[in-house]
Amino acid sequence: MHLSALAEPGRRQPLFARRGAVATSQPLAAEAGLSILRAGGNAVDAAIAMAACLTVVEPCSNGLGSDAFALVWDGERLLGLNGSGRAPSSASAARLRGDGRAVMPTTGWESVTVPGAVRAWADLHQRLGRLGFSEVLAPAVALADEGFPVSGVVAWGWGRGVAAAQSRQSELSARGFLPLFAPGGRAPGVGEVWRSPEMAATLTAIGDTGGEDFSRGELAGRIVAFAAATGGRLAADDLAGHRSEWVTPISARYRDHEVWEIPPNTQGIAALIALNVLDGFAPEEAADWHRQIEAVKLALTDAHALVGDPGVVDVPVEELLSAAHAASRRDAIGARAVPARALDPRSSDTVYLCAADGSGMMVSFIQSNFHGFGSGVVVPGTGISLQNRGAGFSLEPGHPNELAPGKRPFHTIIPGFLTRAGAPVGPFGVMGGDMQAQGHVQMVLHTVDGGDDPQTALGRPRWFWDPGTGRVQVEGAAGEGVVTRLRGQGHDVEVAANAAVFGRGQAIWRLDPHDSASVLVAGSEPRADGYPMGW
Repeated sequence: MHLSALAEPGRRQPLFARRGAVATSQPLAAEAGLSILRAGGNAVDAAIAMAACLTVVEPCSNGLGSDAFALVWDGERLLGLNGSGRAPSSASAARLRGDGRAVMPTTGWESVTVPGAVRAWADLHQRLGRLGFSEVLAPAVALADEGFPVSGVVAWGWGRGVAAAQSRQSELSARGFLPLFAPGGRAPGVGEVWRSPEMAATLTAIGDTGGEDFSRGELAGRIVAFAAATGGRLAADDLAGHRSEWVTPISARYRDHEVWEIPPNTQGIAALIALNVLDGFAPEEAADWHRQIEAVKLALTDAHALVGDPGVVDVPVEELLSAAHAASRRDAIGARAVPARALDPRSSDTVYLCAADGSGMMVSFIQSNFHGFGSGVVVPGTGISLQNRGAGFSLEPGHPNELAPGKRPFHTIIPGFLTRAGAPVGPFGVMGGDMQAQGHVQMVLHTVDGGDDPQTALGRPRWFWDPGTGRVQVEGAAGEGVVTRLRGQGHDVEVAANAAVFGRGQAIWRLDPHDSASVLVAGSEPRADGYPMGW
């Protein structure tokens, strides 16, 4: 890791801390996480506090109706938590096809799956938390009740979400959205104070009951009643039967490091496939954006074709992460861009946060409603906005990710974690739909091959390959020479008009992975509102 004492113009410096560090995309949420650490909480407590606060201060990216995933270094080993919800028991791909649909809807009740984030908070806390659950959620309750000034990037996303919702306000399922998020008929502007007493009450009930009220109590009843009254399919048994799943993380070796992801049903395996491919190139070859783009293109194509809910379909995880598969994909990368086709080896909106404490615990946590505010369905009087993760299902008959009752959809959100020789370097993530696996690859390359500290790595120019269009977007800061070279190699390239397409990341590294008391180095996304904090 290259640590410089000299500041460069326009460059943020990383944060250094000894007793704990937090990083996320909104400063008020980060401050809440730091306050929990100062109050004697551990990294899990801090992560849950930030996640709860982000449902209030960044509702355009996540909410109480989100899903969530986590990777936790508990001081001795890495644990994984899959907090994604399943399709309702009455879901039917055949019915939607019969209605003339070829793809899943992105708004309304048909896009809603069982929300898993609140259960994920509770399950993480029950196993690993230190402070009381209601104490951990108290900062979020206060922000919702007392209000907070909306920050700049959040205001931009909020405005886009409200504009989209205004076109759907005649739909019964959308009638709770505008009263909550546009109480004056518009989205709040930068610096304007927004508050939600109903969200404060809901968070209080969640804290007091350890999350049970959301699954089986009054809150669950209100969700189910609103669904029944407005055409939704979520039933009481769907909510009551939901459980998080503790999973074994999957990994790939890159140089002398190991990169860890949550296994399917997430796209984390795509980042690992791409890194396996790039590990076969020399560092100076892997630094070439053409090779990176081609490796990610192939990896995402494999993931989109083969990944589904492993509880329902067979996902060839071991084969996809094999040296033979990496070699075959590496051989497909030539001097020019080529269309990607899946190779079966058997034949965004999101928030990310990370936390570390002085005892050696480190948390990588991600939470999302998916597209912007999600489904656009808000349960009146509760502050609960429901995700549209159902949009991640396929309606193609026989596809591994085909919609089915009780099935989890393909998930874009992925927390990452880096180790070296089995010792924890730290948590990292880059949120943003299909950018997430691509952002993980770029962060690992900057860190391992480039020796960057977290803040420098997060500030590097990025590229994004769009699986839908095949187009590559690059940041203007990369320079015209990069654009010209990629076009010459056969890529359809454009300079992005907005940095939002490149996601938003956070990272915390230990200077010495083998020393749990080592100094922590943290960075926060310069394309967002947040800053790292520590003590």
